[in-house]
Amino acid sequence: MSTYTSTGSSTITAQRSISNLIELKNELPGSQQNLFDRLFRVDTTIGKLEAPESMVGWINKNFGSLEKVTNQKITKVTNLVTMEGTLFNEIRASRPMDCKVNDEVRQIIQNSAGDPFCKPEQGTPADTFGRVKGSHCITASNVAKYDGYHGLIIFDEHNPLQLAKDAITDYFETGFEWAKKGYEQDPEAKYYFFMWNCLWKSGASIIHGHAQMTLTKGMHYAKVEGLRRAFQAYKQAHGNCVFGDMHTVHTSLGLGWEWDGVKGMAYLTPVKEKEIILFAPKPGAPLYNAVHRVLEKLMGMCVSSFNLVLYVPPLAESSEDWSGFPAVVRIVDRGDPNNKTADIGAMELYAASVVSSDPFRVAEEMKS
Repeated sequence: MSTYTSTGSSTITAQRSISNLIELKNELPGSQQNLFDRLFRVDTTIGKLEAPESMVGWINKNFGSLEKVTNQKITKVTNLVTMEGTLFNEIRASRPMDCKVNDEVRQIIQNSAGDPFCKPEQGTPADTFGRVKGSHCITASNVAKYDGYHGLIIFDEHNPLQLAKDAITDYFETGFEWAKKGYEQDPEAKYYFFMWNCLWKSGASIIHGHAQMTLTKGMHYAKVEGLRRAFQAYKQAHGNCVFGDMHTVHTSLGLGWEWDGVKGMAYLTPVKEKEIILFAPKPGAPLYNAVHRVLEKLMGMCVSSFNLVLYVPPLAESSEDWSGFPAVVRIVDRGDPNNKTADIGAMELYAASVVSSDPFRVAEEMKS
């Protein structure tokens, strides 16, 4: 059952936490509440349990108090436009995990120097149209391809956690140059996708810093096309950009910001931990600089493994309506690389994401 309940004219500002999202929404002006309700639905419930006496000491030690565990507030947020959904329970962040210090990760990175990506022109194949050389990277052809055109951007810097602003800009720009060459060779391959998996927890099979890019035919990948359809349906129904309206809602709650024309938000329905969405009218230096800024702040929050993607309209006209669709970057934390517990399971694959990090804490870090 939905827990949308009016709190009337409350004089006490609700604590800024995902568990108090309904109260925070109800404190907004009426027009902003209506916009929130158009985009999001919030449901809450209490998960109860009875712990045997033999577990009380362990619970108090690992979770702070018995009450936190016997009465757990769960908040379910659903994006009614994109149909993304997330379940939040603060207690899950306190689950005992086998985590090791980042110094160990850094040692693994250092020990991996000398892999094939350290000498890409000898250790990797080239695409049939050759390589693109950037000022901080070079492209290669992926040996085991996802699609007909599937390339790599191999960073000059071996350590994937050493991120310079000008280097990040170069990675994105080099990716577009690669895409142009592929499109020139095959004009049907016009749907470009940029992805960056950092360290093994994110799915990267090689430690050396690198990103990937693909060109696909016919239509964009299903999840990108699904977002395009949601974007156009929302524009037709309401006359607005759904990303712009989402940003308005997030900003009204303290979850959004704007840097040099690039809008960002600590997303209310993250696919996993600490997800950030950035968008701008088109790709370019302001967007790439915002990516660098977010990654620096995430690393300050002990993030060392992440996934990043860039969504853009196709390189040439297509049968679908992409009018107004912005350049969108999504970045998500994949957890401690040395943690043996997987962060994605059946819930994420087939139901809704289960997330421990509070978007309000993430937004505070981004805006600090």
